[in-house]
Amino acid sequence: MKWLETDTENCPVHRTLDLVGEKWTLLILRDAFNGVRRYDDFRRHIGLSEAVLADRLRKLVASGILRAVPYREPGARTRNEYRLTSKGVDLWPVMLALKQWGDTHTGDPAASPLDVHHTACGSPVEVVVRCAGEDAEVLTAREVTATPRP
Repeated sequence: MKWLETDTENCPVHRTLDLVGEKWTLLILRDAFNGVRRYDDFRRHIGLSEAVLADRLRKLVASGILRAVPYREPGARTRNEYRLTSKGVDLWPVMLALKQWGDTHTGDPAASPLDVHHTACGSPVEVVVRCAGEDAEVLTAREVTATPRP
């Protein structure tokens, strides 16, 4: 494969990182997947500045990953909750893969604040790469071939 000769201007990894490849954005998404919806809750739980949070939420809404849903508590002004769209939910395997990698390669996996289990049977959930062929074999990076498109 002649990767260095391949034009990567339209690379999907690059385009994805343009949207979500920043620490605070990923932490906002982590919290959104775990039920956080409101600005003040994001800010308090993640511990980032108001300006950064507002900017990241605005970008996630503009890119269609989150949607803003107005709500109003009695006696207060209307504010927004932020909910994952179907486009945002499609990032779940990516987030789970980051968690899985972090449990394996950083810190103490036993101290991880989150376990993910299959609701129906209680077994742990893991991210794997499988062949789409009939054998559905689990693959490693050394068992695949990437080829540049014309």
